[in-house]
Amino acid sequence: MTHAIIARQAGGPEVLELSDVEVPAPGPHQLLVKVVAAGVNFIDTYQRGGVYKVEYPFTPGSEAAGVVEAVGSEVEDFAVGDRVATAEGSRSYAGYTLIDADKALPVPDGVEDHTAAALPLQGMTAHYLINSSFRVEPGHTVLTHAGAGGVGLILTQLLKARGARVITTVSSDEKEALAREAGADEVLRYSGFADKVLELTSGEGVNVVYDGVGKDTFDDSLASLRIRGSLVLFGAASGPVPPFDPQRLNRGGSLSLTRPTLAHFLQNPQERRWRSAEVFGAAASGALKVRVGGTYPLAEAAQAHRDLEGRKTTGKLLLLP
Repeated sequence: MTHAIIARQAGGPEVLELSDVEVPAPGPHQLLVKVVAAGVNFIDTYQRGGVYKVEYPFTPGSEAAGVVEAVGSEVEDFAVGDRVATAEGSRSYAGYTLIDADKALPVPDGVEDHTAAALPLQGMTAHYLINSSFRVEPGHTVLTHAGAGGVGLILTQLLKARGARVITTVSSDEKEALAREAGADEVLRYSGFADKVLELTSGEGVNVVYDGVGKDTFDDSLASLRIRGSLVLFGAASGPVPPFDPQRLNRGGSLSLTRPTLAHFLQNPQERRWRSAEVFGAAASGALKVRVGGTYPLAEAAQAHRDLEGRKTTGKLLLLP
């Protein structure tokens, strides 16, 4: 037997209960992984709350790191004892989880367990944002939101390594300090940020905005772009953006808008290995610092959700079985 978090119905964090469950058995193409740490992400709260439809009883969690304890009969690339992580798992709020072998990411030496659990989803998100949704080049000026969040801190470091000028937004002095430590050139508060961005860019605006906040920042994100700039809307922490007239993109200067999601940028094992190898390699070398903002015993999953939804956190939250 092992422990897992189970929600028996949609609702607030209080529906998350610690339960005894059987250790699952891997299918032919799966790994049984003893979970060292599981990442807590906004999608978990959307599923728990009923915003995204799931079947109940439901165990949240798509992100985890751990050690392989058994392999399916058709698995060739992994062996018992290997350290692995994933951003594409399921039911990872548990002592053991099953991971499809083609979605498992090798964890290199030099990357400790908590970093391995904190990096897959947010690290590969930052990677596809700056390499595939809008290819950032040296000399570009970039606006990112939530600069002290898990994606924001990684994004800023990767952008600086690329040679970009980074402007970011935060909500407090504490978060500003973290964003500056990550390398942000300019750190703004959310109120009136579009006007400040235009001041900082001599009226031109930025090449690209990476916006994971959504409804509360969308209009000013568009207003922050230069002619032919791009808005990459990759999340909705403040709620979904209402329908809008695409003619606004014309009026704003032939702007581009895209609404990507990580799954569409992990289309095959080769793409997974490319993105994960680059971000894990940067972490192993010390070039990329991954901030774990809080760790919680598995039994306190509800509190982790409260803290994340209350926007009280910085960096990554992890559950420890």
